[in-house]
Amino acid sequence: MRVQDYDYELPQELIAQSPVENRSESRLMVLNRAGTTAHERFFDLSRHLQPGDMLIANDSRVLPARLFGVKEGTGAAIEVLLLRPHGKAGEWQALVRPGKRLKAGQRVVFGEGILQARVVGELDDGVRVVAFSVAGQAFDDLLDALGEMPLPPYIKARLDDRERYQTVYARAKGSVAAPTAGLHFTPQLLEQLRGMGVAIEFLTLHVGLGTFRPVQADTVADHHMHEEWYSVPVRLFERIEAVKRAGHRVFSVGTTTVRALESAWQRLHADKLGAVVDGTVAGMTDLFIRPGFAFHATDALITNFHLPKSTLLMLVSALAGRERVLAAYHEAVRERYRFFSFGDAMLIL
Repeated sequence: MRVQDYDYELPQELIAQSPVENRSESRLMVLNRAGTTAHERFFDLSRHLQPGDMLIANDSRVLPARLFGVKEGTGAAIEVLLLRPHGKAGEWQALVRPGKRLKAGQRVVFGEGILQARVVGELDDGVRVVAFSVAGQAFDDLLDALGEMPLPPYIKARLDDRERYQTVYARAKGSVAAPTAGLHFTPQLLEQLRGMGVAIEFLTLHVGLGTFRPVQADTVADHHMHEEWYSVPVRLFERIEAVKRAGHRVFSVGTTTVRALESAWQRLHADKLGAVVDGTVAGMTDLFIRPGFAFHATDALITNFHLPKSTLLMLVSALAGRERVLAAYHEAVRERYRFFSFGDAMLIL
């Protein structure tokens, strides 16, 4: 199948530049895989869950991973986007801009010298390995003080409140982009669902480089996903099985939750030596979920509206069918839904 088969026309003014004031007041398109759609608000979500159902979400927390500094010796402006830790303590994989100005051995200075980084290597796709040195403070504290949220390039507006690019249940630091389907939840909505008898569970997948890289291949099968780190408690699969045996459903919050669940399931059922450590399945995954994929955990999906020709749109199409999903996207454009990270949501049943 061609990547072009996942394209659609989107007016630029429908790309959300800021979150709605109240998270759960975003719009919600309900897509039934039988072919019907309905238009609601996210706070109506409880109408679609029943006692005994399970909701699983990704509790990864976004790092303030975008740093702005100057090249030592020249004062040239340099932007460094941290991706994930690499090798030795203090080393990170990062995207550097402009990359041509920064070669191995050169340094970048941040915050008038309280934080410095030296380029120590280069990986594929222009990714650099940088080693940080700090002046008497913890690296995490300096990152909180000097870093900015790594908003996607299609968001041009300034984000004044960092927490609006975090889910209300974000806990495990490590993502460089938010698991955006979870941005619609409020503590009140979560408590409402718990009060109904819906089990709420969490796993972790740190959103990484793939979020920033478009699909370059012409055919879907030729695309290779970048690896992301995930961690799923084994007990979660026991609970999922119990939910399904009782005739109830598992709702996944976002495509990252789906990828973590399916990656962990595959690792467990491949009988890999050492798959379970301290009751957890964890590791790196490059799982590419596209039409033809057999899902083992997810019955229903809460997700945002994704970029044209993206792997996320392909994952959603694997669950609900490409033609059905694209028809729903065309309807969302006609109905003036807000798209992408700060946009509205879709519930696939």
